[in-house]
This record gives sequence, structure tokens and C-alpha cells, in this order.
Amino acid sequence: MTEIVFLLEEDSAAAMLEGFLPKILPSGFSYRFIPFEGKQDLEKQMVRKIRGYRVPDSSFVILRDQDQTNCRETKQILMEKCVLTGKNSILVRIACRELESWYLADLVAVEKGLGAKNLSLSQNKNPYRNPDDISTPSNLLKK
Repeated sequence: MTEIVFLLEEDSAAAMLEGFLPKILPSGFSYRFIPFEGKQDLEKQMVRKIRGYRVPDSSFVILRDQDQTNCRETKQILMEKCVLTGKNSILVRIACRELESWYLADLVAVEKGLGAKNLSLSQNKNPYRNPDDISTPSNLLKK
């Protein structure tokens, strides 16, 4: 069985993936989450965690928020750290601005998940139409 190990900036990313991975992963794959206490903690420990991971046939996904950084530069920095692990099966993904943008891109799902009414009617209105353009989606999601 192939295991996918997700190195995550925070626990909320694990909560989001937990609801969605079982629906999209083919049989024969398992997954594990390693959440960190923010992006600095993730970047500080990721090489050691990946290098020391001993489960055979494991692949890794590093998920980090873009926040206010240049996403290409952030990804390049993380990719350079990946080389230091000595492992090849590593995928780096940057959530544009914040992971919360993913939620705002599907207000129908948020409406169902929160039991809110009529939230999905705003999906084609600004700022929800282009959630990647929202500078702090976590604040908007709290509203």
C-alpha cells in the first residue's frame, strides 16, 4: 500500500483534507498528516521529518499558504529544501493566499457544512467570484 504523507502548515489543513481525500484517493493509497505550528515551524522541520520517515513507498505533499509572499519564490525555497531530504517523491503545493480560499471557492459546500442559508447565492459576486484575489480569506470566512 502506498502512503501519502501531508506536511501541513496547520491543523485546519488536516481537517479540510480529511473530509475530501477519502473521496478522491484510489484504493491502495493511505494517507497521514503531519501538521506543524505555522509556516516557520514547517520550513524548519520539514527536511528532518521527511528524511527520517521510514515507511516504504511513501510519497510526500507539502502544503503551505502563500500569505503575502511571491508564490513562485516560496515554492522554489521549499523545493530546494526537498532536495536536502534525499527523497524524490515530494510534491509542493502553495495555497493561493491561504487555504481558506479553497473554502470560499465552493460556497455550496460551506453552506452545507455550516448549515448556513443562502450563502451560495454569493458565489458569483465579488469577492467570492475570484477567491485567489482575496488578501485575507480567513477573515472573510469568519464573517
